[in-house]
Amino acid sequence: MSMLCAISGTVPEHPTVSKKSGHVFERSLITKYVSETGKCPITGIELTEDDLLPVATNKTIKPRSSAATSIPGMLGTFHDEWDALMLEHHTLRQNLHTVRQELSHALYQHDAACRVIARLIRERDEARAALTTLREDMRAEMEAAAEARKRAGEEEEAAGGPAKRSKQEALGQDVIAVLDQTNAALSSGRRKRAVPEGTASVEQLGSYTLTGSFPLHKTTQPGITALALHPTQTNLLASCGADATVQLFDLAAQRQLPALTGHSKRVTAAVWGEDSLLLTASNDKTVRFWKHSAAGDAEEGAFGSWECAAVGEEHAGEVRGLALHPSRKYAVSVSDDASWAWWDLNNAACLKQCSGAAAAYTCTGFHPDGLLLVTGTADAKAQIWEMRQQKAVTGFEAGGGSPLSGVSFSENGYHVAAVAADGVSVWDLRKMKCIKELRPYDEPACRAVAFDASSQFLAVGGADLRVYAPKQDWALVKAFPDLPKKGLLSLAWGPKAGSILVGGGDHNLRKGLLSLAWGPKASSILVGGGDHNLRVFGPKESGDAEMQE
Repeated sequence: MSMLCAISGTVPEHPTVSKKSGHVFERSLITKYVSETGKCPITGIELTEDDLLPVATNKTIKPRSSAATSIPGMLGTFHDEWDALMLEHHTLRQNLHTVRQELSHALYQHDAACRVIARLIRERDEARAALTTLREDMRAEMEAAAEARKRAGEEEEAAGGPAKRSKQEALGQDVIAVLDQTNAALSSGRRKRAVPEGTASVEQLGSYTLTGSFPLHKTTQPGITALALHPTQTNLLASCGADATVQLFDLAAQRQLPALTGHSKRVTAAVWGEDSLLLTASNDKTVRFWKHSAAGDAEEGAFGSWECAAVGEEHAGEVRGLALHPSRKYAVSVSDDASWAWWDLNNAACLKQCSGAAAAYTCTGFHPDGLLLVTGTADAKAQIWEMRQQKAVTGFEAGGGSPLSGVSFSENGYHVAAVAADGVSVWDLRKMKCIKELRPYDEPACRAVAFDASSQFLAVGGADLRVYAPKQDWALVKAFPDLPKKGLLSLAWGPKAGSILVGGGDHNLRKGLLSLAWGPKASSILVGGGDHNLRVFGPKESGDAEMQE
């Protein structure tokens, strides 16, 4: 029995057998095939040269190929070679067809991508052209409106009437310079600023109770809607009431100063400007400028004589909130007429009024650096404005559909808290993402929110007063339940987080001592509640000592 090569069909000169399949091959043919494919040419299984074993043969008689012994045999061999060549040629043509199909698909995808890019570029150019046209139209309209106002002012002045200062279409370069200077001064040291020495710990907050109560507003129209503590004269407090008055209160002497009367409806907000100038807002659609006259005081520092220096009547709706710029030279008011106004406090003049919002404005607040302004609306949305260009650059929705009643920036510069009836949401301005939602009450009762000046505490007012610690995963630090049933309406922190002022649904202002350094040396918490009293929270000994002073 002779051995034939499984590839060539001839007697191998150097026979080799596969350990895996058992087939016999010519060594030169099988090693070449295995090196190219790595498989057995007969069975198709994986095969290496290590799987090939040489077969010992008797080389004395050299086998002859039967095909090479005759012309018909040689013709048969040539025919087999021709068939193999044609088969290989057919395989190459199939592979070429497949590659052409893949190339055609890639070219189609490239063409589609080019068409999409061309369409996007065309739409971008059209949008830019439309924006340019819109800007030109708006500029023409503003110039026409300014010219009309100028002519109206000239006609009114010619007729003998008072010439009213016209508002600017944009804030002047002098105002922008003040904004930039204030921002540079405040933002440069913000990251390196340490917590003021003497700031009380969280543990020191939990031991305080009600130690005093002082009536401020009329009992017939209870409600303290807003509180403003003087930034330098920290004993001077302005309490805004539903009785249309602003009651000044001396915290050191624990006595009432003369009430500021002039508004005809509920006073909604108050801020202190430079040189003891007080700006108040009311539902009577006006903003009033109050100035202190030292000559009329019975004694130095009594703050007993005040007069209304000017009345701003720019808004067509109820004025719902005020925000003081960190420079204390300017303030912003927001109104139900869906507009906000920029006020020059020194000249008692409205420099710009921006209107056209989709819903009424309900609250406002400035970023600690003074370049950003946040406004809250009745449809639970907050807008962030860039004040150098007076444009809304971003915004977010908070409140679950309820009107926003207050906003507060953290002193760290990138957290802002917004309060609605159902709770408080805290947003990170770097990512425009809500990082925390506080729901302190089962029923919708939240009305006010305020960060302290050290960014270590957040106060929330509603059915009671609650203080949270942002740096401790927003844990509840203390709840103050000793408040009237009507709850709280407003919050305000004192300088250096030395005090927290809370105005309630009554006519009372409450004050509590916190060894928390929320005011100077963590002196007090002031709370205005549902009656007409000022309540003092703190240790009994400390509270008595303060009252005696």
